Amino acid sequence: MVAALKLVGVRKSFDGFLALDDADFAANTGEVHALLGENGAGKSSLMNVAAGLYTAEAGRLFVDGEEVVLSGPRDAMACRIGMVHQEFKLVKPFTVAENVLLANWRGRFAPGLREVERQITTQAAELGFAIDPRSRVDELSIAERQRVEIIKVLLAGARILILDEPTAVLTDEEAVRLLTTVRTLAARGAAVVLVTHKLGEVTAFTDRVTVMRNGRAVAVLDSRSTTANELTQLAVGTTVAQPRRASSPPGAPVMTVKGLRAARADGHVTVTDATFHVRAGEIYGIAGVGGNGQTELVEALTGVRAPLAGSVELDGTGDTTGSPAEALRDLGVASIPADRFGYGLAGGLSVADNFCVGQMHKGCYGTWLRTDSAAMRKATGRAVGEFDVQGVRNLRQKAALLSGGNAQKLIIAREFSRDPKVIIAHSPSRGLDVRACAAVQERLLSARAGGAAIVLISDDLDEVLNLSDRIGVMTRGRIAAEFAAPADRQAVGRVMVHHA
Repeated sequence: MVAALKLVGVRKSFDGFLALDDADFAANTGEVHALLGENGAGKSSLMNVAAGLYTAEAGRLFVDGEEVVLSGPRDAMACRIGMVHQEFKLVKPFTVAENVLLANWRGRFAPGLREVERQITTQAAELGFAIDPRSRVDELSIAERQRVEIIKVLLAGARILILDEPTAVLTDEEAVRLLTTVRTLAARGAAVVLVTHKLGEVTAFTDRVTVMRNGRAVAVLDSRSTTANELTQLAVGTTVAQPRRASSPPGAPVMTVKGLRAARADGHVTVTDATFHVRAGEIYGIAGVGGNGQTELVEALTGVRAPLAGSVELDGTGDTTGSPAEALRDLGVASIPADRFGYGLAGGLSVADNFCVGQMHKGCYGTWLRTDSAAMRKATGRAVGEFDVQGVRNLRQKAALLSGGNAQKLIIAREFSRDPKVIIAHSPSRGLDVRACAAVQERLLSARAGGAAIVLISDDLDEVLNLSDRIGVMTRGRIAAEFAAPADRQAVGRVMVHHA
């Protein structure tokens, strides 16, 4: 069989770092082919070459047996190669339809926009998504933005579809629906590449799997005849122990949220009446279908957005409603955002700058006019080693060059270096591989054991169930029900779906 997509001997480096080293890959028409590996193994880099975003220094690319040379994403789209990226490629102030129209120009704006709106509605219904074509992207949740990306590529006519962590921000039901749709697309003649870290998805929904390590493919296996342990050992080199939740009882309430009400930038109220509390030494997990106010809740709790009503009381400081993010940081509130490169890091600044920026106003590293570079490098170097941030060749390296997992570790290193009282963690393991996910979760559990109060908001129900001491289910902008750990998965899922 001639492969629909084939890459041979691909080599790519960044600033002297070899990301791809003689990498091979092939996906056939009519199959769902998983691409598995640790963060930094080269998966996204290899697929970015296939999508025309990166130019390889060596290697060849074939589409349906014909060698092609891609000078950019338009060439890839002309070959009907479409990629849905883990870090979304959307213009946030534009509407959903405007973003899709940018990628699928119709010649005239107004008629084209109306046509695209109809197509989005039809495609969303086929996928089981609920998307308003006229919503602004910056008003959507992370899960909703993921759906927009998938629809955008499908409407562009992609026959070779590359999905980079497409289910990372979906609920179990949504993920199954999407992956079932993906299998249907393959059955209709598409070649689908599924970049994922979820081993269950590999064995249940894909036909073959390519495992990458250190920039090259190390194995190609039949997905149905392999096991999760075998895949983990191939990808990581060893099995990875899952973090275990401590059993010590929590202390007194540290953060109390009462009747919180918040709105998006357009004034639409998404948090209607959020009420809950979290205690010292406790993880309070918030589960829910994306788009039920989780993003605006996080923004209100971390000082990014002023709430319309309600109160957020911190132990010993009273109501902090409307306090700016800098003031909350000084009160001991740490934030791990869902959009790590959009809100957590400044990709164009160095690793050292990103680590130290949160303490610059306190004079820890000199003044704004005269910084103490040696102190910055020393503190950053110590944190990079302690939190196992890989891929840092020197501390002047841009943070944008870090893989998703290592970028997340850098954020956690910065936030935890202040010994916070309260940690607001929004989808902290989104898109991370098995090892990085375990490391991030272990850090949260360690902070919990040290007495921190943690609010964990995540679309990954497994993450919420495995880590939380208590679970609140957020629907329509409020906590509709609470469960003590260990919670019944089906019971939590029913509240998520039936009240959404």
